[in-house]
Amino acid sequence: MIRFEDVHKAFGSNQVLRGLTLEVPKGTSMVIIGGSGTGKSVAIKCVLGLITPDSGRILVDGEDTTHGDRDAFLARFGMLFQGGALFDSLPVWQNVAFRLLRGALKRPVAEAREIAIEKLRRVGLKPEVADLFPAELSGGMQKRVGLARAIAAEPEIIFFDEPTTGLDPIMAGVINELIREIVVEMGATAMTITHDMTSVRAIADNVAMLHDGVIKWTGPVADMDNSGDPYLDQFIHGRAEGPIEAVR
Repeated sequence: MIRFEDVHKAFGSNQVLRGLTLEVPKGTSMVIIGGSGTGKSVAIKCVLGLITPDSGRILVDGEDTTHGDRDAFLARFGMLFQGGALFDSLPVWQNVAFRLLRGALKRPVAEAREIAIEKLRRVGLKPEVADLFPAELSGGMQKRVGLARAIAAEPEIIFFDEPTTGLDPIMAGVINELIREIVVEMGATAMTITHDMTSVRAIADNVAMLHDGVIKWTGPVADMDNSGDPYLDQFIHGRAEGPIEAVR
């Protein structure tokens, strides 16, 4: 569903992606791991066209991402942002239905609200939450609202950016279970960025280790612990010693 072919991207003298090559099969959950500043978020932004690669190609369902109708292309994606990224001035249901109230996916207001309430219910939130504002919700509830928004338009591809950041272990477990259930139910292709190894094991079909702008290892999550790759081994076990230099 998503294919990176030798993708390079630099910001001035900072070479972030140095030949990223990766395939994300349709209907699977790919988790990209790696240290801060290794290019994980840049990779997602390149897929969405928010950043233009310096060279290389990105294909979505076989089509070059730089071609075709931009609105139709973006309508295929959902995204759960790090920190939720909810609009403070909008009630919860309008946050969830944001894309359904405007643009190519526009629906009548009553229908959009009905869909929003159904999606809130899917992530374990009661209908009365719909008319609250984000500031009235806990961090875990905000994250669930963000997840409801990500799936509101029934996207084919969903990106999850650090989905459990800032959550306690129990709520992180709830979010991980919801992500896994929803991706399987929808048959969606998922691509997740996370540092949380518990999340990796809970939601991944496949894992890719990004370091120094290239994929050092990729394979099924079941093979991760016996990969034989020193970069992956150091990262998943949190060791200070190894080929990845700790920034002190």
